Amino acid sequence: MSSKKNRPVTTTSVYPLRPPGSEIIVKFNESDLTAYDRAVVYLSSLFFVGGVFWVPALYAWAWKKYQSIPKSERKRRAIYLGFTIAASAFFVAGPHRHRRVGEWIHVHQWSLWKSWMRFFAFEVVADQGLDSIKTLIDSQAIVTVSPHGLFPFGLAFAALSDASSKAFGRFRAVVASATQMIPWVRDVLRWVDAVDASRSAVDQALSEGSRIGLAPGGIAEMFEGYPKSGTHPDEEYAIIRKGIFRLAVKHSLPIVPVYCFGSTKLLRRLQLPSLIEKLSLLLRVSLVVLYGQGFLPIPFRQKLLYVIGHPIFPSGAESGPSASNNGSSFDEQVNDMFTRYCDEMTRLFDAEKESYGWAHKTLKLLKR
Repeated sequence: MSSKKNRPVTTTSVYPLRPPGSEIIVKFNESDLTAYDRAVVYLSSLFFVGGVFWVPALYAWAWKKYQSIPKSERKRRAIYLGFTIAASAFFVAGPHRHRRVGEWIHVHQWSLWKSWMRFFAFEVVADQGLDSIKTLIDSQAIVTVSPHGLFPFGLAFAALSDASSKAFGRFRAVVASATQMIPWVRDVLRWVDAVDASRSAVDQALSEGSRIGLAPGGIAEMFEGYPKSGTHPDEEYAIIRKGIFRLAVKHSLPIVPVYCFGSTKLLRRLQLPSLIEKLSLLLRVSLVVLYGQGFLPIPFRQKLLYVIGHPIFPSGAESGPSASNNGSSFDEQVNDMFTRYCDEMTRLFDAEKESYGWAHKTLKLLKR
């Protein structure tokens, strides 16, 4: 019997098997990660992702300082309160948040994004080859990135970097209204010209000719999957809603399906009472206790593999706008597009899961 010393050392990736016909468009090697990259990721995680914790704490501290000023010192209390309100107002509505500022500071070219992409060993694959999607990279379309994950890293890094635009094209990310409550996060979102997740805002963006990208599951998807009661650790979950298909048919636009392997494993959450989930959905705010490395809001290092599927067109969209957007004809087109999309997402997952090392997993689509 050969000894351990003489056994061959495996040096290949843990994601070895690429399905026939798929083509790598963008790839950051996991071995290229440096100590500097790690430091950038850790610090920016604490700053941006951790904002949901430190921002409320900062306001609580400011209020405590205000309360500590003797009531007899009215002028001092007024100056302190006025300065706090003015500073908050500036960060909420200051001119620095304009989209043109983002262009001026070249936000899409920041090296910060490349440090993150090396951290995640960011990789994008066209499941049916580049030819199947290249005509849509610079055209108006709706790019969907599933699943959402506890924090939408998958959608974020598909939208933020110039490197990712080679695969997805430049698009405007659709983000939850609650993100406007987090300083600096909302500034970056304004700089990249993000769109509020309200249906009216998305509809207006499409009417203006924008190419948009979104995570269809939204906040609701954050509560799906293990450790939720009744779920299994070998099942992956994605929520698919019909709303985006109504918009696609209305504007006669294709939807580009993208499955992001690994996005559900970047952070973990505490299982909270179901009442918290219902309240979160009602308020459209993610009331989730999440954590990563060291129980801090720093994601675990997990490869992100994006797989782009075949674009889903509304019936007749290839030859022009749909004949009717009303009545049963409109609903039939929506249902047809919805069904084809769900089938494509399932096919994508099954085709690529072995290359990601998830041959034992299954995808469960929650259709709503």
